[in-house]
Amino acid sequence: SIYVQIDVDKFYGIEYEEFPAQIAQVAMWLIDHQMNQLVSQTFGEYYVRLPLRKSATIKNGNALQIDWQDLLQPNLADLWNKDDVTNLHYNYILGNPPFIGHHLQTKAQKEDLHFVLHDIQAAGVMDYISAWYYKAAEYLVKYNSSHSIKVGFVSTNSITQGEQVGILWSVLFNKYHIKIHFAHRTFKWINEARGVAAVYCVIIGFSNYDISNKRLFEYETVISEPHEITANNINPYLVDAKDIFIANRSKPLCKVPAMMYGSKPTDDGNFLMTDLEKHDFLLKEPAAEKFIKPFISAREFLNNEKRWCIWLVNATPNEIRELPEILKKVEAVKKFRESSVALSTRNYKLHTLFRQVTQPVSDYILVPRHSSENRTYIPFGFFGKENIVADSCNSIPNAELYHFGIMTSLMHMSWVKNTCGRIKSDYRYSKDIVYNNYPWPENLTDKQKEAVEKAAQQVLDVRLQFPNSSLADLYDPNTMPPALVKAHQQLDKAVDLCYRPQPFINETKRIEFLFELYDKYTAGLFVKEKKKIKKVL
Repeated sequence: SIYVQIDVDKFYGIEYEEFPAQIAQVAMWLIDHQMNQLVSQTFGEYYVRLPLRKSATIKNGNALQIDWQDLLQPNLADLWNKDDVTNLHYNYILGNPPFIGHHLQTKAQKEDLHFVLHDIQAAGVMDYISAWYYKAAEYLVKYNSSHSIKVGFVSTNSITQGEQVGILWSVLFNKYHIKIHFAHRTFKWINEARGVAAVYCVIIGFSNYDISNKRLFEYETVISEPHEITANNINPYLVDAKDIFIANRSKPLCKVPAMMYGSKPTDDGNFLMTDLEKHDFLLKEPAAEKFIKPFISAREFLNNEKRWCIWLVNATPNEIRELPEILKKVEAVKKFRESSVALSTRNYKLHTLFRQVTQPVSDYILVPRHSSENRTYIPFGFFGKENIVADSCNSIPNAELYHFGIMTSLMHMSWVKNTCGRIKSDYRYSKDIVYNNYPWPENLTDKQKEAVEKAAQQVLDVRLQFPNSSLADLYDPNTMPPALVKAHQQLDKAVDLCYRPQPFINETKRIEFLFELYDKYTAGLFVKEKKKIKKVL
């Protein structure tokens, strides 16, 4: 027994389902037996604990409703000959909490989330797993005065992306003084069970004190083996950079054109039509042609498809009255909206218009809000104001070739990958998180701007060489034409040189630089409290 420092009865766990709780109990006995065999092989002395008198404590219950300390209190005073159990605590808190986004949570799970995240106003948009981080942080503050407790959770990567970072981690860092000690960046965890989709995960180890040597594990692709780097600091985006929390911003951080949401029909499809539907409609109502506009959603844009919409923004009442087929569409939209479960939709009375009208009055850059993770670059494009932007896209009116060039570069993509939210693993481009917080180059020279514009135009010119190929095909890594690859490489170099005299060697260096520049632009705007934390060597 002198060789064994940890006994099986020093392990504690909480499992929601009864049968898995029993399995965990048996599994702990099995791993204890395996470790005893390893001790025997290592030290040459047979070691076994039979009969089984000790066992791990596995409680069947809800980990978010149970006080974790309650598992320790009943028996440790006798076990360790201590009368005062208030100073006893866990040394390691480990877990693989449920991966449930806020859209998929049951009523009971939402109640759990609000129960734990009691002082976070935006708790309703958080993933279920965020409650474990918060509860662990509270535990650390209460019991970790000796700096002997560490926490590690396997999580969905959404906990380190999009608006959740600014909501959750700013509280963990500023209120509970959490510091990340090690982290695995995004990797794909494939469950061997049938019918279970792959999950994109991170692993985060943390406590409420700092250490000198932090470990960051990076993956070239989500299915690659990790390689370890030593980090000075690991921020909530799992980047070796300052602790930064990017929150929703209504206007761009830098002096660039504002981004707008696309227009939302909420029309039950009555204002929208395919090529064939447009053809048949105009046979019945040829005078309506001036009110039918190209309708550009992310799907049409990326897949080179066509769709049309009835756009009555500038139509006069008598023009609409003289078009009976248009009137039928308007009546159908009115009927649909008046039966909506949403009060705001029922109260909306402008049934000749889209439910949300945010169409640019100038030419613009179109930005699809969702794009495949497999693409090295998110495709953007220029459109005239007569093309109606769907709500699956955003637009940047009055944007120039320079803006297109910066956004279509690896520099911008590094920012997107590390700050945007995700739909499964695909990019979810956000106006308020990604674009409005993006740190554009400072002290830009005319020469640098011209180089970006020239390279950006070359990208557009190469695209035109493949008129029968969709952007989805052109930007598929398996089918991307060499000429387009080369054009993007030239653009990447031109954009890199807007930020510093030498191109960046990889994405890690790009995002580290961007976070530093962002911190400079904001002057620590989002760090509410700066407290020097003593490092433990």
